[in-house]
Amino acid sequence: MTTLSRFHHPEGALRARRERRAQAKGNGKVVSRMVAAHSFPEARPMSDTSPILSLPLMAPAQAQKHVTHNEALVRLDVLAQIAVASRGATVPPSAPAEGEVHIPGPGATGDWSGQDGKLAAFLGGGWVAVEPRDGWIAVEAATGAILVRRGGAWVASASGGVPDTVSALGIGAAADPANPLTASGPATLLTHAGGDHRVKVNKSGATDTASLLFQSGFSGRAEMGLAGEDAFSVKVSADGAAWVTALRLDPATGHLDGAAVQAAPRDVTPGRLMRADYGYGPGNLLGTVTMEAGAPAGAVIESGSAGTGRYVRFADGTQICTGTYAATGVALTTASAGGYRGKMPAVAFARPFAAAPVVSALPETGNNSILRGATPTAADFTAEFWSAISATVSVTGRFTAVGRWV
Repeated sequence: MTTLSRFHHPEGALRARRERRAQAKGNGKVVSRMVAAHSFPEARPMSDTSPILSLPLMAPAQAQKHVTHNEALVRLDVLAQIAVASRGATVPPSAPAEGEVHIPGPGATGDWSGQDGKLAAFLGGGWVAVEPRDGWIAVEAATGAILVRRGGAWVASASGGVPDTVSALGIGAAADPANPLTASGPATLLTHAGGDHRVKVNKSGATDTASLLFQSGFSGRAEMGLAGEDAFSVKVSADGAAWVTALRLDPATGHLDGAAVQAAPRDVTPGRLMRADYGYGPGNLLGTVTMEAGAPAGAVIESGSAGTGRYVRFADGTQICTGTYAATGVALTTASAGGYRGKMPAVAFARPFAAAPVVSALPETGNNSILRGATPTAADFTAEFWSAISATVSVTGRFTAVGRWV
């Protein structure tokens, strides 16, 4: 039971009031005995104070009821709206105002000695101690902080309006164990205090989840965060039961994969994002072309030169070589078709082909011979010339070879 005790007061009105109260209760007992003599049922014993605030109660047929009533009102005036002038002080103020309330700190001295943590109220010229109960709430007048009595101690709120720690909080809706912080309204604003502002979502371990879940009718439709791992992902669901990881970022490399990303070089699924290593752009359009398992794996176009020729390779396997040829002392001495024929030395391609290409050769004018055709291999080609007379000639011209590099 909450108790009130007078631990210091000067001689005066309050002592006189308490003595009158005691006398009044004594008179009441005499009257009660007189009533009992007339054979009325005996009344059950009643406490002198109320069970919660320990307010003094009037005895049956008590004389001078106003004494007890007024004392109860004075104490209720303090306890109904508890506003403390200080908390933790150890020395009473030298000139307290009537009704002023303090919470003495550990090791209090003087008139507050032994009253640590209690409510010390200055009433009727003296200090009255009130033993608080768990659950009582007081306000520190200077700071506006709420003080909650919990576990035999006062727990203060640093924020000034709400206790520092609460087990659940509902704003516009009821909180529950699964959602200890619940807010209902058209919008939620988290703003800065003059600089940056960060929202932190923390989880216990790597296999736990820290995420933002978006619901429709309290059924999940999208989730983003660290879902069961330390890789950031974005998941979607059509029914709240089956989930698809649309995007996933590897925490070590930052690389992206998921159902919304191209899965292989030949993946052309509509709506998927193209991977840089599977697609083409300014960074890999030109370069070294390669082929892996029949699919392009390098650049789109490769070009270069060697000797007097040039080559161009394409990602689909096509290769084109161009160049010039020039030979002197080509002997046209083998009889053929009413004239004489002969071959010039082999001309190498700038890059070899996978197999013999198709070669087109164009002789220049003034060769005194006719180009009859070209015979290619994968690495080079030779050309045959014809003349109506047996002769040794010089030949020049250009060629184009088209084939495959793979």
